[in-house]
Order: sequence, then structure tokens, then C-alpha cells
Amino acid sequence: MRKDVITDAAIQLVAEQGMRGLTHRAVDRRAGLPEGSTSAYFRTRKALVEGFVERLADQERLDVAPDPDDVAGSIARTLDSWLVERNRTLARYAAMLEATHHPELKSILVHSPREQATALAKMLGHEDPERAGAHFTAFLEGLLFYRLVGGGSTVGPQPGTPESLRDLKSAVEKALRP
Repeated sequence: MRKDVITDAAIQLVAEQGMRGLTHRAVDRRAGLPEGSTSAYFRTRKALVEGFVERLADQERLDVAPDPDDVAGSIARTLDSWLVERNRTLARYAAMLEATHHPELKSILVHSPREQATALAKMLGHEDPERAGAHFTAFLEGLLFYRLVGGGSTVGPQPGTPESLRDLKSAVEKALRP
């Protein structure tokens, strides 16, 4: 689908150049499409930003599926895959920062992981599952950010390795305790 080609190219551009690199022309070039193709699908820059953010959210929803038999391990595998897919994760954080200036993006970015975290907190017997779910989501975001661009990116295990999975699983297990 051409829209997916366009939004995937936009994700790569934002990951490499930040939000300033996101232009209709740059997306056309990156996607190998004739000039004007991106504009035909996304008339304004705002529509283009919303389109690539929706694509990120859709991809993330597909990634997040905790295994009830190994909750910490499945979450660790998801986080590790996002570290391996570095560009997509960098674009996601750029979109989150953009959402501070464009509130309409927040509604796209807030989706099932928070709901899943709340359900998980209920299952684990937390007194206030909504708050515990919010805290757990914030913890995971911080862990991912730290490993991606913070101090953990220089001292943490290489993403995609058994060491990385063990390290992430250990952190998640600690955070899951009521």
C-alpha cells in the first residue's frame, strides 16, 4: 500500500534527521516516489505528521502482546526488539516530543500499552491498578529511553543479544512486584 511506503519513509527520515527533516519532498525522495506523491496522500505537513504517528502506533500495537506464562520475558523481548529497530523507536520519541506542541498527536500515541499495563496490575493484585499501570508504563518508557539514548546506550548490553534480554527481563521483573 502506497500510504505505508510513504509513512515508513517518513519514519526513517524523522529517525535520521529529526522532525525538521520531514518534508513532502524528502519523503518522496526517500520512498523513491515521483515528486508530489506524498502531497497527494497527505496534503499538509500536519497530516503527514499525523499519518506517520498513526503508522508508528499501529506497528506498536502489533508488537505489544504479553505472554501470560512469561510476562516479564515477553515484555523484555518487545523492548529489545524496539532497541534493535532503533530508527522506529527514535522516530517514536521524536513524535512524543512533537506531541508536546501538538496535542492532537497525544490521542494517537496513547493506546493499548497503558490499558494492558493496567490489566496486568489488576492481575497482580495492585490496590490501584490504574496508577500502577501508569507507573509501569512510565518505567518501561524510561528503561527504553535510557537504553536507547541515555547512559544505558553506552554501558548496557548490545540489543538483540541474550545478555540484553536477561538484563531487560530482570528490570521488568523488579518493576512488576506489587
